[in-house]
Amino acid sequence: MPRQVRQLVLPELGLGNVPIIASQWLVRRGARVCQGESVLEVLAGDVTIDLPAPVSGVLSRRLVAAEAVLQAGQALALFLADEEE
Repeated sequence: MPRQVRQLVLPELGLGNVPIIASQWLVRRGARVCQGESVLEVLAGDVTIDLPAPVSGVLSRRLVAAEAVLQAGQALALFLADEEE
């Protein structure tokens, strides 16, 4: 059975009109992660937020680069979920 592809999506952070910037990736492409592990740091004004992996598996593809301006609901990365997910 093929592994399921899951997206990391930027949630609504409730910070008003403050621009949200992708600061830095915390794991490299191809790295194995556990669900809930921090994978991307974003900045919104003076606030730093670490976004967690949506599943346990492998970070397959980054869809945004560091310094990119982000919007709520935007897909940020693709993960190949472990088979038991």
